[in-house]
Amino acid sequence: MVDRTHIAFKASDRSYFAILKKEIHAIATKAGFSVKRMGELDIIIAELVSNLVKHAGGGQLLVKLVEQNGIQGMEIISMDDGMGMTDVTRMVADGVSTKNTLGQGLGAMKRLSDFFQVYSLKDWGTIILIRIFDEALPLYKKPSRWDVKTVILPKPGEVACGDGFFCTSNTDQIKLFLGDGLGHGPEAEKAVLMAGEAFLNEEETDPAEMIKLINHAVKKTRGLVGTVALFDLKEKRWRICGVGNIATKVIAPGSVKNYMSYNGIIGLNVPNTLSVQEVAYETGQYLVMCSDGIKSRWDTVKYPAILRYDPAIVAASLVKDYNRNTDDVSVVTCKINM
Repeated sequence: MVDRTHIAFKASDRSYFAILKKEIHAIATKAGFSVKRMGELDIIIAELVSNLVKHAGGGQLLVKLVEQNGIQGMEIISMDDGMGMTDVTRMVADGVSTKNTLGQGLGAMKRLSDFFQVYSLKDWGTIILIRIFDEALPLYKKPSRWDVKTVILPKPGEVACGDGFFCTSNTDQIKLFLGDGLGHGPEAEKAVLMAGEAFLNEEETDPAEMIKLINHAVKKTRGLVGTVALFDLKEKRWRICGVGNIATKVIAPGSVKNYMSYNGIIGLNVPNTLSVQEVAYETGQYLVMCSDGIKSRWDTVKYPAILRYDPAIVAASLVKDYNRNTDDVSVVTCKINM
C-alpha cells in the first residue's frame, strides 16, 4: 500500500499531539502495522512534535505510506522555520540539548527509524526525514541506479489532489510523468489520474509522442499540464518534453539546465509540433520537476550540500520555502546513481 500524496499536519503546540497520534494511528492501522511498531511510531511522533514546539515554535509534519522490498512502511517529514542546527551530528547524540532537557529526542528517533536523515541550516530551519517499516528490511540491498521521491499535497482544505506523479522503469530506461490538472478538486484529480493511466499503459519511448498520446486520452476531461522525462540508462542522457507550466531543471553539483515547456493544455490545445530536449548525464545529477503550486523562482543553490541528501529532503526543502499554499503542490526529485 502506497499513498499518492502526503497528508499535512500542523504542529504548533503540544495540544496537537493527541490529534496527530490518532490520525497517524489510523494511517498505520490501514497499512497493518504491528502493535509493537505502532508503539514505536507513537514515540517518534511525540518526539517530533516536542522538537517542533520546543525548538522551532511549531512546524508541520508530512505523512504518507510507502513500500520498500515489498515491506509496508511510513514516511514522515518534519519541517520548521526555526533557528536550525549548526552541528547536526552532535545534536543527534544522546544527552545533548539546548533547552535543558534530557537530550534524547533525536537519538531516540534515529534508533527507532529504519531511515533517518536531518538537514538543517542556521536561521533557516530543519527538515527531518524518517522512514519506519513494519518488518526488518534486508541487511543488504544492491544499490539502485536511480532514486525518485515526491512530495505532493492537495490544496489546503481539499482531499482530492489534481497533481499526480507516475513512473515506470526497466533495465534500459526510467520514464517519469508529472501532471497538474487544471484548477483543483475532484475534476482536476480525474484529469491527472486519467493522464497517468495512459502514461503507465503506453510503451512509447519518445517523450513528445507520449505527450500526444496522453493528449488524446484526456480529451473528455478539463485538461492538464504535464511533462514527460525519460532517462536512458545506456546512453546516459535525459530526454524531456512538456506542455504547460511544469518547471523542470536538471541539476548537478556544477551546473543547472532549465527545460522550457511548450504553451498549451494537454487534452485541449497541444502544439502540432513538439520536440525533445536532451541533457547529458553528470555525476551526482538530479532531475527536479515542480507544479505551479511552487513559486516560479525556486532554486536549490541556496541549500549547501543538499544534493548529497535523500531526494525527499530536496523536495521537502522546496515545499518548505516556495509553497504558494493556494493550490495543489508537487515536487518530484530523481537522482541518478551511476
